[in-house]
Amino acid sequence: MTTYSPRATRTLLLALSAAAVASTLTAAPAAAVAAVGGAPVEGAAGGVRALAWKPCARVNGPADQECARLPVPLDYRDPDGRQLTLAVSRLRSDRPPARRGTLLVIAAGPGGSGVQRLTQKGAALRKEMAGAYDIVSFDPRGVGGSTTASCGLDEGDRHLVTLRPWPGKDGGITGSLARARRVAAACDRNGGAVLRSFTTANEVRDIDRFRRALGEDRLSAWGSSYGTYVGAVYAQKYPQHTDRWVLDSSGDPDPSRVARGWLANMSVGAEDRFPDFAAWAADPARDDEGLRLARRPEDVRPLVLALAAQLDREPRASQTPGTPLTGNRLRQALQNALYSDNAFPQVAGLIKQARDPGAEVVLTPDIAGALSDQDAAVTMAVICNDVRWPAPTASSLERAVAADRARYPLTAGMPVNVTPCAFWKGGPVEKPTRITGRGPSNILMVQNLRDPATPYSGALRMREALGDRARLVAVGHGGHGVYLGNGNACGDREVTRFLTTGLRPARDTYCAD
Repeated sequence: MTTYSPRATRTLLLALSAAAVASTLTAAPAAAVAAVGGAPVEGAAGGVRALAWKPCARVNGPADQECARLPVPLDYRDPDGRQLTLAVSRLRSDRPPARRGTLLVIAAGPGGSGVQRLTQKGAALRKEMAGAYDIVSFDPRGVGGSTTASCGLDEGDRHLVTLRPWPGKDGGITGSLARARRVAAACDRNGGAVLRSFTTANEVRDIDRFRRALGEDRLSAWGSSYGTYVGAVYAQKYPQHTDRWVLDSSGDPDPSRVARGWLANMSVGAEDRFPDFAAWAADPARDDEGLRLARRPEDVRPLVLALAAQLDREPRASQTPGTPLTGNRLRQALQNALYSDNAFPQVAGLIKQARDPGAEVVLTPDIAGALSDQDAAVTMAVICNDVRWPAPTASSLERAVAADRARYPLTAGMPVNVTPCAFWKGGPVEKPTRITGRGPSNILMVQNLRDPATPYSGALRMREALGDRARLVAVGHGGHGVYLGNGNACGDREVTRFLTTGLRPARDTYCAD
């Protein structure tokens, strides 16, 4: 393991991004969450109630996972007014004598389910923590078993390939502009005050209310992707209530852009990551799997781009009725696959089918169907409510999309195209938080060098903003998400050591793949 300074490595990548602007979502079913009850916590501010924990019926989850419901104000300026409810979940320490506190898992998103994340990662996380924590998480407002809202969108506007602003096959933006206006109007008409309450600032307030309901003075946390921004804002707002804080796969926290900047720079993230897929797809080991796309890595890129262009002109019918494989649908499938090496076979198989005139095309699940209206609503609402998205002129959009398509053909101008946020009624709900170095030095950042969604240079901007509060562990790996996700033992070891012992590297550190 070697060390280096953030300043020396700031030039390694040139993107600023954080993903999850419209990630594929699987929400936790509301039926899996127990009812809330209990008496008010003695001395708790704002009448925060104790949580009534009950066993969860979680498929494939830890047998002793517990669930409850937490009331939170619709509007914190009126704490005794209308209440929403959050689905919360817990795994108690399996070694009570070793317990030192509570570890909060902050899910990705906007729109990710923390209850589901705890179900998926709870057993592995509990093993790493060796009893040091009760491990808790929650579904943010708008997600899963928590109070949700709806925009009333047509199914065609809820596919990932339409929620993300892919331009027309010739780079045109007319369809994107019409859809953005239509979606923004529907959300304004149908979402109401609940939809307007879906913000990072309210998620941070909800976390602090959860902390008080748990009876904890301080929390430790592991936030992933968008969850790192939530975690950074919490640490800025409530530094006295943070213990050991892990930010896994961070984006640029620039308060003037936030999610707008994250989306705009996903083009560079795809370029950073694609060589990993190209090397895998040209490896002779793919011959036995029937998935080898080219003899040389450098031939994979032109093959994929040519196929996408062909599908722009002549979409292929698929097994999903009414949903052909278009160029943009292929580009979206590729972008999704870049998140994890484990997804490479899936997209390679799709590419092989699309290139074979006699093959039947079977769309991958992430591009075959639409998100639920509730998932689509929260995915958009948070990013539109958090920061102002300028309403550009059609001519300026056309120029930006054309330039981005030429420079970054893998994403074909999508990251700079218009979104519903440009026409969102009411603008940002409140001013975004500026992340600074003021506060305890108790943050560990961990980041892949080749992340398609939260590129490394975005993490460097977060690292710079946090100053001496943080240390950064850079991991020489590709994909999105590090801890307990990509198999890098060095990165996992640094996070586990920090959470269990409080020890961080003395300075920023590199873990080889």
